[in-house]
Amino acid sequence: MPDHLPRRQVLRTAGALGLGAAAAGALSSTAEASTRAGSATDTTDKLAGMGEHHGKLEIRKDPFGSTPDGQAVDVYTFTNGRVTVSMLTWGATLQRIETPDRRGHTENISLGFDNLPDYAKLSPYFGATIGRYGNRIAKGRFTLDGTTYQIPVNNGENALHGGTVGFDKKVWKAKTVNTGKAIGVAFTYVSPDGEMGFPGELTSTVTYTLDTRDNLRIDYHATVAGKPTIVNLTNHVYFNLLGEGNGSIYDHVAELNAAKYTPVDANLIPTGEIAPVAGTPFDFSKPTAIGARLRGDHQQLVFGRGYDHNFVIAGQPDRDGLRRAGRFWEPEHGRTIEVRTDQPGVQFYSGNFLDGTFAGIGNKAYRQSDAFAFETQHFPDSPNHPNFPSTVLRPGETYKSTTIYTFGTR
Repeated sequence: MPDHLPRRQVLRTAGALGLGAAAAGALSSTAEASTRAGSATDTTDKLAGMGEHHGKLEIRKDPFGSTPDGQAVDVYTFTNGRVTVSMLTWGATLQRIETPDRRGHTENISLGFDNLPDYAKLSPYFGATIGRYGNRIAKGRFTLDGTTYQIPVNNGENALHGGTVGFDKKVWKAKTVNTGKAIGVAFTYVSPDGEMGFPGELTSTVTYTLDTRDNLRIDYHATVAGKPTIVNLTNHVYFNLLGEGNGSIYDHVAELNAAKYTPVDANLIPTGEIAPVAGTPFDFSKPTAIGARLRGDHQQLVFGRGYDHNFVIAGQPDRDGLRRAGRFWEPEHGRTIEVRTDQPGVQFYSGNFLDGTFAGIGNKAYRQSDAFAFETQHFPDSPNHPNFPSTVLRPGETYKSTTIYTFGTR
């Protein structure tokens, strides 16, 4: 058994008990959580033996805490014996992704917290499933079929990631999935008509599965009842291939399959232009260190404090309907990620707003550019730009999307 598993369970149990966070008192009492969680020794013993053999699919469910209104939050841990993923029913959140480097040393490569209070009060969407609309909507306002809708603004004058209480702050229903070739969890949330100002009752199911070839697959499915709506679901996992809290991503090498991007104004809202990346710091058509041009004086980098832009994915889909969106490589330890999707765009974010004011799972402060996010999506503010791909979903239609993260080494 990898020697990091006991420590991981100790951290999880502390989170389930509401310990280690200034905001702990805002959630359920220690007594409540303790009743659900049991002792740290019991929890560790339950996981003994998980992840010992590559190709063996295993999954566990354990308590993580409860919300102020008494909703239980669980953590699901699933593994193929090489890659281990932990997910919360809070926000259908990717809490941990543990992968080996080229020498076989395993680290958690995603940013997150070890307790529910920090997710509730501090998280900048770490690993969360984002909805009903990922990314920004200008002034939180859009018009659909002649009716104007207002979403609560939470990012300056704009609505970000679904408004003040998006899908990332909801407890999702969960069901384990085991196909024999892949294992994971299907999360479901029903958003009522009018929630955060969005029309229509939206039922979303997002299924996360890990197969024996180290592919983490995300399948999104949504339908709406009563009224048409807009939908743009994504996941906001933050990656650091050195391991979370182990340094910046400046030396990570990125290669993006994008000849164009959507420039933004000073409020990070797309101008409507679809511009070429050639000759700009946004050209990652050849492998380039993320930090190579990050501190340049290009106006778009100034607006975003770095990269916080939507890239337009190029090329034709493969037989599965997917296109490669990007590849990432960390040269020192050799971890790699390849991302494929059927979405038209991807938001590349270089962790510009991490400011070191809180500590993550490893009790290490997360600072600017300590991680990157790569959010497959439709374009930001699409409802207000007729030239962008539509995000409208009508009753009787089905929203479907797939993104695959492939983990490896070189």
